[in-house]
Amino acid sequence: MKISLITVCFNNHKTIKETFESVANQDYIDLEYIVIDGSSKDGTLDIIEQYKSTISKTVSELDQGIYDAMNKGIKYATGDVIGFINADDILANPHVISEVARVFNNHSIDACFSDLYYVASDNMAKVIRNWKSSPYYYRAFSKGWTPPHPTFYVKKSIYEKYGSFDLQYKMGNDIELMLRFIEKHQIKTLYVPQVWVKMRIGGVSNQSLSNIIQQNKEILRAAKNNQLPFSIPLFIIGKLKYRLFQYLFK
Repeated sequence: MKISLITVCFNNHKTIKETFESVANQDYIDLEYIVIDGSSKDGTLDIIEQYKSTISKTVSELDQGIYDAMNKGIKYATGDVIGFINADDILANPHVISEVARVFNNHSIDACFSDLYYVASDNMAKVIRNWKSSPYYYRAFSKGWTPPHPTFYVKKSIYEKYGSFDLQYKMGNDIELMLRFIEKHQIKTLYVPQVWVKMRIGGVSNQSLSNIIQQNKEILRAAKNNQLPFSIPLFIIGKLKYRLFQYLFK
């Protein structure tokens, strides 16, 4: 089973080497690694060149943002299963992709996801938040639940059937995609209670209160566009509850 792993990047020379190292250290053999670069000018391309033996395909050109770049990666992917690792994150251990492959040996599974550590930007050993997920349950998204997208692996056939990232949204495109796949189309998922990714804290969607508000507005719009019932009070309360647990139980 071939697994395609995609990294999109733009001027990430300070962090991407650690990302590449975590991919190079994976013990799974049939791994296709695709890097989509947004025409970086800061030395990122030099680091990509250093890891050309790990990278199966590199594309460097201007794009319309991170989700447009991710869609390019999906287009180029030839694996049976597709996942992403961000340019400032790392795979938590050398066995992550092997664990993903083990899940998909059950051919009825369409997608899987796991847990994620938010870590300090200058110390990846320091855990700030523990995003411990759980199995999907009916209407979970409307109650503030969502899997951590960097741990989300999906069969390529699901992208071909239900589409990729919808670029009409300004934020939360990854949540819209998972909501569409899992809640609208009811694909079969499996939660794996393991930490697969360490993510540096400080992503775009969490950089300011206005960004957090904008992202949540977009999630509500995505639910409406996908004809899914959402209770705004339940959604807000659920989001606060899940976020609190991530800080308390780390």
